[in-house]
Amino acid sequence: MTRWLAAIGATSALVLTTAAPAAATPGPRTDQWWFKAWAVQQKVWPVSKGAGVTVAVLDNGVNGQIPELQGVVVPGANLNKGTNLDIGGTDGQRGATSDVTLSHGTAMAALIAANGSGTGYVGVAPEAKIMSVASNLTNWDKAIRFAVDRGAKVINISQASRGLGRCQEELQEAVLYALQKDVVVIAGAGNSGTGGNPSMAPANCAGVLAVGAVDNQKRAWEDTERQPYVAVAAPGFRVNAVLANGQITDNVSGTSQATALTSAVAALMRSKNPQMPAREVVQRLINTTKDAGPPGKDQLTGSGVIIPADALSAQVPANAPNPVFAKYDQWLKDHPKVKETATKVPKSEATKKADAADQRLLVIIIVVGAIVVIGLVVFFVIVRRGKKKSPPPGPPQGGPSGPPPGWGGQAPPPQQGGFPPQGGQPVPPQGGPAGAPPGWGGPQGPPPGGPQGGRPYTPPQGPGGPQN
Repeated sequence: MTRWLAAIGATSALVLTTAAPAAATPGPRTDQWWFKAWAVQQKVWPVSKGAGVTVAVLDNGVNGQIPELQGVVVPGANLNKGTNLDIGGTDGQRGATSDVTLSHGTAMAALIAANGSGTGYVGVAPEAKIMSVASNLTNWDKAIRFAVDRGAKVINISQASRGLGRCQEELQEAVLYALQKDVVVIAGAGNSGTGGNPSMAPANCAGVLAVGAVDNQKRAWEDTERQPYVAVAAPGFRVNAVLANGQITDNVSGTSQATALTSAVAALMRSKNPQMPAREVVQRLINTTKDAGPPGKDQLTGSGVIIPADALSAQVPANAPNPVFAKYDQWLKDHPKVKETATKVPKSEATKKADAADQRLLVIIIVVGAIVVIGLVVFFVIVRRGKKKSPPPGPPQGGPSGPPPGWGGQAPPPQQGGFPPQGGQPVPPQGGPAGAPPGWGGPQGPPPGGPQGGRPYTPPQGPGGPQN
């Protein structure tokens, strides 16, 4: 149902853009250094900007009312309703706040798809849509299923939990559900590389693309997790962010940002090649990286830092390695019964309510459509009656009488002159580092060990799990 309605919306959007082309996407702020490092404007946006793809952001809510995200956020869900993490409302959107931690979901959404309004902050996939699903480690499985059922093609989880340790069965089965529905699942590797370096969920779930963080010199961020599940890396050190009050905060770091930027690249790929399966999207991301961190594949940066232009266009052999899906395939082989039943799990209550809302919307559309059609029919009938030909006038008094048309005989000549007519908010200053030139050869970044003069995201503890 949702996809059917989405198809109608996409068709309408196509018609509108054909009639009135959208304005060009504005360029990034000078402190969004990853745009130069990735040559986004020169090599990426001419190929794809993410149109037609929805990225689900499983986080602590998104403020879709700030200028940068207006028109970007589609209805989502608040799965934390009634808990101490409740953000209010039911659609996954939260109110304005200057708190860095509470702005986490908004910051991730802006990295992916901000439109360049307000502060001028723009996402790497500015034509993609964001679905906010407010959730935490106790309901990530339900959040994943909700996002899949509502049409997301990429799921971004810039969160991680050391409390879970291994990937829990319910969470792993939800990931299985997403992959079998052809959805890419991306999660942060974790921010405790120098703090015990625990294995983090959902990054350690089979089939999840786990992302580490690097700086503008392709050096591994000091606190990025060192784990065998790390598949790739992306910019995450000194990456500024948009707060939920629409202001910019500088010098924040984490695998959260790296994950969001990777999700943006996945959205670009799925927009360019809608028929490309999730397995191939992940394979291309892994096999078009540039080495980063220690030489060769390593546990901080995986195969290396992702390069969007190459992920979009480079030649990748069909038999290229894909460790993420190899782990997933092995998990399926080891759990044959789960493979048979995972996709048959009943829908969550949130998904059921959303489906019911879709049904009501469909009924409204049908009723309104019927009224419009009937109205048009009545209108055209009235118009046609108004234009209906009057009967031809009779002959002048005293003149010959001709036969009616079609009855034979000869009508009198027309009268001279022919037949009678028929019918009767202020923008904050742009600061931060000047950014790296194309090829990641930018000005030397600050030494490893944390941002200078800034502050990293402090992952919240408790039932929500830390955010990367």
